[in-house]
Amino acid sequence: MAHILVTGACGYKGSVLVPKLLLAGHKVRAFDSMWFGNHLTPHTDLEVIQGDVRNIDEVDLDGIDAIIHLSSVANDPCGDLNPKLTWEISCLATMQLADRAKRQGIDRFIYASSGSVYGVKDDPEVTEDLELLPISEYNKTKMCSERILLSYSDDMVVQIVRPATVCGFSPRMRLDVSVNMLTMQAIKNGKITVFGGAQTRPNIHIDDITDLYCFLLDHPEHQGVYNAGFENLSILEIAEKVASYTDAVIEVTPSDDPRSYHVNSDKLLATGFKPSKSVDDAIKEIIGLSRQGVLEDRDQWHNLRWMQQQVMA
Repeated sequence: MAHILVTGACGYKGSVLVPKLLLAGHKVRAFDSMWFGNHLTPHTDLEVIQGDVRNIDEVDLDGIDAIIHLSSVANDPCGDLNPKLTWEISCLATMQLADRAKRQGIDRFIYASSGSVYGVKDDPEVTEDLELLPISEYNKTKMCSERILLSYSDDMVVQIVRPATVCGFSPRMRLDVSVNMLTMQAIKNGKITVFGGAQTRPNIHIDDITDLYCFLLDHPEHQGVYNAGFENLSILEIAEKVASYTDAVIEVTPSDDPRSYHVNSDKLLATGFKPSKSVDDAIKEIIGLSRQGVLEDRDQWHNLRWMQQQVMA
């Protein structure tokens, strides 16, 4: 059993990860700004703290054995809303947290980076050793945070994950990521609007990415950087999958979005980690929960829309 600090614990991934850590017998200190609310179920081994990760003194590291750092201003359009805020939360706070962790003697640090740090790649397979050419504020802060953390590799076990686009249900849902968004469009409108469609994007189910953080926590021997994306699908292929479960009509329109890449996760698979879910699972889960009335399309589940209304207003 370990005592784990999870930053961004009330977010899309954190709301799925924290219950898994508790189930595994760990104690969790959950730290989050709660811009999107708190959807964690109370637990005797769970301490929830509302705070700003930029104010490093608010982050209590006493008794902590390991850090899983999820906090960031998530996705490109949100990162561009206020670049200064994005750099402070997604990069400067990472540097401060790593520095404090070293001083405190914490020797485990797992970081949620992003597969988008590679930028636009023509390579048939995007592997961890390729040059990083981030094109947005969000991507750039992730790259800088990676470099900062890797500089602490002599002081602590640093494990960096570059996830693909995550899909599937979370108590703190997101309906602004491709699979989830297209599925909700089909449910609500009977129509799926695809911009471009040929762009290839890697995907990972939310259960697999959160299982991966748990796996790395149990396996400190696997250090360094790992891609985590198991299904490379074009946007049109995702739409066709959604349509097969919903009978929705697909409408393709032009797009100026150049991002298209095929991520290779062989390095991660070589550790023994194996994914257990798929894009199809995510689509079916969202459809089922929507039909049961458990999942609704709310502004709160769209990061950009909610930040414009509640955070930047």
